[in-house]
Amino acid sequence: MEFSRWDLIMPGVHANQTLSPPPPSPSSHVGALLREWRAARRLSQLDLALEVGMSARHLSCVETGKAQPSRDMVARLADALEMPLRERNTLLLAAGYAAKYTETDLSTAQMAPVRRAIEFILKQQEPYPALVTNRHWDVLLTNDALLRLFGRMRGGPPRHGNVMRQVFDPEDMRPFVANWEEVAGELIRHLHNEVAAAPSDAKARALLDEVLAYPGIPAGWRTRDPGATALPLLTTVFRMNGTQLQFLSTFSTFGASRDVTIDELRIECLFPADDSTAEVCRSLAA
Repeated sequence: MEFSRWDLIMPGVHANQTLSPPPPSPSSHVGALLREWRAARRLSQLDLALEVGMSARHLSCVETGKAQPSRDMVARLADALEMPLRERNTLLLAAGYAAKYTETDLSTAQMAPVRRAIEFILKQQEPYPALVTNRHWDVLLTNDALLRLFGRMRGGPPRHGNVMRQVFDPEDMRPFVANWEEVAGELIRHLHNEVAAAPSDAKARALLDEVLAYPGIPAGWRTRDPGATALPLLTTVFRMNGTQLQFLSTFSTFGASRDVTIDELRIECLFPADDSTAEVCRSLAA
C-alpha cells in the first residue's frame, strides 16, 4: 500500500473533476437536521432562535416542517450551530437550495497551492514522520519518514489506509503500540465526540461501530462519556526491534476554508519525545 502519491488521493476521481455533495435522503428534511444539530449542541429552541434573530415559534415551525427557512436563515442557523462545510451543504440541500461549498479533488490545478503547502510541511518534518488525513481518518498522504518507520516495524506498510483501523486491528499496527490502551482510548474519545458533534455524519458513526467491533475493546469505550477530559499531552510509544520509540503529535488544519476538501484536511506531525527516538529516525533516513 502506497500513500505518498497525489494521484492516489480520492481514487476514482479524475484530476479535473469537482465533486458535489450527494443530496440528502428524503427523510432528512431541514427540520429533522436542525433538531439533530441543536440537540448535539445542547441548545434549546429559544437559545438557537435568539442566536439567529428569529422567534422560537418560527423555529419550531421550521423544525416540524410547517415553515420553510430562507437561504439566508439557513446560513445563519448553520453559523450558530458551528456546522462544518459539508454539513452546511447538506442543510442547504435539505431546505431545497443549491449547495454553497465545492468539494475539489486535491489533484486539480486550482488546488496546487494547497498541495505545495502540504508537501512543504511534510518535507520540513523529515526525518520525523508526518501524515495527512481527512475527517474520517483516511490517510491521504505521508512523508517518507513515516513509511520508513512503519516499514521497519512490521516489514511493510500498514494493512489499512485508515488511522483508526490501523490502531485497532490486531493484525495491523496495534501490536506495535506499546501504550495501546492509552492511545486507543484517546482516539475513541475523539471519535465519540466527532459523532456527537456531527449527528448527520453516517460514515463517522459506521467507523465508530467498526472499530468497537475489534477484539479486546473495553466495555466502557462503547458509550460516550461527555464528562471525559482530553489528556494534556499524549505520547505514542512504538515497539521496534526490542526498543521503544516515543513521539508527540501536533495537528494542523487550514483556516477560513471555502472548500469542503480543504476544510476536512488534518496534518499530523510526530516529533521525537526523547533523544534516542530522534537518533533512530535520523539513522533510518541515512
